Amino acid sequence: MAKATNLEESFEQLDVLIERLENGNLTMNEAFKLYKEGVSLVKSCNSQLDRVEKQLVVLNAGEDGQTVGDSETEDEQTVGEGENDGEDGV
Repeated sequence: MAKATNLEESFEQLDVLIERLENGNLTMNEAFKLYKEGVSLVKSCNSQLDRVEKQLVVLNAGEDGQTVGDSETEDEQTVGEGENDGEDGV
């Protein structure tokens, strides 16, 4: 099978491999070869998805350098600050 150049092609190739494996008309060696090819495609897909995720994190970074959703909102931060008000500091 030709090497996939993008994520969509990788998924299409995985679908073909799965169909062939599920068909069951393969020798053990053929099935193992297809399985290894599938594992390689899955690793490639994961790598591509990781790269895209990292790019999204960079694009969504706020001006302060934190990613969106990493910091608490101002309301959440101030709720915990006043919890000890009125106490003797014990």
